[in-house]
Parts: sequence; structure tokens; C-alpha cells
Amino acid sequence: MPAMAKLYAKRPHRRAFLQVGLPVLAGGLGNNFAHGVEADRRSALKDHSVLMIFLHGGPSQYEFWDPKPDAPSDIRTVTGHLPTRLAGVRFGSHFPKLAQRADRFCVVRSYVPGDGNHDLKPLVSQHSLMGSLGAAYNSIAGPQNPVTALPSSLHLMPVAVGEKRVPPPDFGLAELQTATGPFARSNSPFIPGGTGPALANMTLSMPADRWGDRSSLLKRLDENEARLDALSGTEGPRERAMRVLLANTGKAFQLNQEPERVIARYDTAGLVSEASIGTTLNNHNFYKEHVRSLGRLLLLGRRLIENGAGLVTVNTAFVWDMHADVNNAPVKTGMDWLAPPLDHALSVLLDDMEDRGLLERTLVVVCGEMGRTPKVNDKGGRDHWGDLGPLLLAGCGVPRGAVHGLSTRDGSRPASSPVTNQNLLGQIWSTLLDTQKLRLRADLGPAWTRMLGYPTIFT
Repeated sequence: MPAMAKLYAKRPHRRAFLQVGLPVLAGGLGNNFAHGVEADRRSALKDHSVLMIFLHGGPSQYEFWDPKPDAPSDIRTVTGHLPTRLAGVRFGSHFPKLAQRADRFCVVRSYVPGDGNHDLKPLVSQHSLMGSLGAAYNSIAGPQNPVTALPSSLHLMPVAVGEKRVPPPDFGLAELQTATGPFARSNSPFIPGGTGPALANMTLSMPADRWGDRSSLLKRLDENEARLDALSGTEGPRERAMRVLLANTGKAFQLNQEPERVIARYDTAGLVSEASIGTTLNNHNFYKEHVRSLGRLLLLGRRLIENGAGLVTVNTAFVWDMHADVNNAPVKTGMDWLAPPLDHALSVLLDDMEDRGLLERTLVVVCGEMGRTPKVNDKGGRDHWGDLGPLLLAGCGVPRGAVHGLSTRDGSRPASSPVTNQNLLGQIWSTLLDTQKLRLRADLGPAWTRMLGYPTIFT
């Protein structure tokens, strides 16, 4: 049995259900349904989803999809380059599988992240009014799908698929949970395995050994009856919570529901030797978690989309910051470790979603918070750069086999068709929402009015 399949084959499904902190019982579900979003606001939702793969740390445009093979040696990619299925278009040499699928997606070579700061843009930025995209989306969709009770918006870190380390606050996890801007704090995205107010409101505090007995569940709900009865709503939180449990909503989080061949297909754990990463760099554990977890995270993301989630973000922590210092690897070494899992898992995801008919209704976004400097530093790293960064888009509303925009000869700035974070958010909102319908709603206030005016990348 493949290593990844073994990891999940024996995990009791109800225990896994509890471990991810699924918001299915009275502690959070009743509250969210009792104070649900108005049905007419939900009517602006499209039957579409967005899956964002956030490359936190800032990936290099040169080593990804704009290698500049004709530039001077201190500028062009340090990893080599290879042809793609598109005539005249080359990618960095670490992406052979994506190169063979270049006719299925669009790379943007004119994406302007905006600055060279470590933050969470475009997930949280001034263009999302300093609230997370998940909080904004939940303000329209509601924190849970009213039919399946699956969270509407989720952010997946390695801890969601069994890894032990939760990145410290300065890696952005805390901000994702607290950055709600003008949107209600209860709308923050659900982060399986995380901490903070959103998770606290969505986690059932019940010993795992009581899950097998539904009478124990009813007893637990009875103990909370006074709090639950204080909530308003036509359907009681207790009844709604039981309906959700009986519907086995938690199975969406359980990778052992997948056939072993599918689990093995996504697996990235053996693609890079953890011994080669060693222990010298301070971030070595995050590199190793990226290698082990990325395939599982994308499989989980696909399962959540398939089961009704609207906005899912995958983030393997802070691994793409390739300065070449005590924390981070040089570009060449870092790409050797990190790119093969991304090339493999993203290729499998695109194939799988297309085979299942999900890609036509899902926008897949791959980007980081910034790009890297044109010149390689004297230690073999690239430093922060906000004027250009890599961006890949696939699926709903995206032209296939396209290269959007051009960069300057040194790859430092757009030479044509610049794409800003406003444009990217415009594309995301137009995928998820009927923006014309929402523009007519006075109750949304200036926050949404402003965001709904962002122009899209593609018409």
C-alpha cells in the first residue's frame, strides 16, 4: 500500500471528523444557521468555486513561467528552461508536467503583486478592504452551505492533513482568522486544525470516544440547550445539527474516502528526499512539510470543492522566500526541493478536476504575495520584488493555452497588459458572484460596492 494510503487507511472516520474541527454541531452550526445570511443575498451566488494555491514567501517569476532564456546570466533563470506545448513558450525546467499541460491553462507574465512585503495579499490586502477574501465571501454566502453545512470558505494548511506544526502568527495564520475588515468577525474562513475565534465557534468539544454513540451526542446537545435556545431561527439548532451529522458531512474532510489509487496519484511525499533538505536551515521543517503534504492538501481541496465549498485556499506555509540566508534556501536548491511537488500535484489536480467536470465551474489560482528580484544576489538567492510575480490561472472563465501579458526584457515589470490585484479579485468575484445583481443591493454598503467595481482580467 502506498505510504500516503497507509496514513489514512486505518483512521476512524468519526475521529478524523472531530480532529479537523468540522463545524457541524451545536457549538457553531446552530449559531451560524440561526443568524444566517438572507436567502435573497445568497441568490447572487453562482454555482462556481475558486481554489487558490497560495505560494507564501514569494515565488520567482524567472524560475516559474517566465525564465528569460536570452537575458544575461545574472538575470535569467538559474534552473534552466524547457519547451511547452505552446509554440515559443518556455517554462522553468522544474515544471515538465505543467509544460505538457500548458494548453489547458493561462500563465500571466504581467502580474503586479504591488509591493515586496511579506503579507497575505491577495488573500488579505487593501483591495479586499483589509478583510480576508474568505470573510468577504462568507458575508454573501454565509459561513456554511445551507444544504450541506460544509464551510463556505476554508484555508488549508499542512496541519489539516495530519502535519504537526502550526506556523507561528507571523506566518499569517492568525491574520487570516482575525482580518475581517468591514465584514463580521463570524465570517472569517474556517481553518481546519488552526486556532482563533472562527475555529473556536466551529469546533465541537466532545471526547472522540463518544462519537460512536448518538445518544451521547443528544445528551451533549441537551447540556447546551439553554445556550442554543437563546438563538433565533425557524429550525432548531439541535435538529439542524443532527441533520448534518446524519448526512455525514464530515466525509468531505476524509481522504480515506478516496480510492487508494487516487490517493497515490496525488501523493508528493516521495518526490524529494527529506534527507537532502537536512536540518541546517531554520525553515527546514516547513520545506519537509511542503513535500509531504502538498498532494494531500490539493486532494482535500478538490474534495471540498466537489462537496460544495465556494472558496478554498491551500497554503504550505512560508517556503518560497528564497533569499539564501539562515532561514531560506538559495533559489536553485529551494526549487530542487519545492518545485517537483508543486509540478506534480498541480498537474494531477488539473487532470482530475477536468475528468470530473469540476474545472469548468472552478477557477484555479496559483500565486504568491510577491515575486523576486531580477538579479541573483551573491549568495544565490533572489530578494523581494513587488513589481512582477508569477500567476497561473485555470478553469472557469480562463482562456486555455494562453500567455497573458508580457514582461520587460529583464523580467522586472509588465511590458503589456498589466494585471493588478484589483483585476485578480475582480476575476475571483465575477466567478463566484453575480456582481450585477449585488450592485443593486443597498444593504451591502460601500465595502462591497467598491470591490464589485474591480475590472476582471478576462472579459
